[in-house]
Amino acid sequence: MSYSFSHLLFICSQNRWRSLTAERLFDGHPDVTARSAGTEAGARVRVTAGHLGWADVVIVMEKRHAERLREKFAEEMRGKRLLTLRIPDNYAFQDPTLVELLKKHLAKALSHDLLS
Repeated sequence: MSYSFSHLLFICSQNRWRSLTAERLFDGHPDVTARSAGTEAGARVRVTAGHLGWADVVIVMEKRHAERLREKFAEEMRGKRLLTLRIPDNYAFQDPTLVELLKKHLAKALSHDLLS
C-alpha cells in the first residue's frame, strides 16, 4: 500500500513511555518507519532539528509538545505536518491501554489503519 508519508516521528516529554511505545508499534512495518524523541532535557533521546527534517509527519502526545517544537524549531516545523493525539502521561511503556489508544488515534489522525 502507498501512503503520502513514510517517516513518522513521535514526540512526548521523556521519550520513555508514550512516544517509545508508538515507535515500537511500527517495528517491522513494510511501508512506514517510525522514530521517537522527547522534548525535555532528560529525555532518553532528545528531539533535534535532524529528527524533524527526517520526518514526513510529526506526532505529539500533548499540545504542549507541539508548542515546544514550534518555539525551539520554528524553521524546521514550517510546513511540517503536525498531529496532536492528546494522550496524557498516564501510561507505562507498552501498556495495553496505551497501545489501543495509540492505534485508535493514529487510524483517525492519519486516515489509515496502518496497524491492523
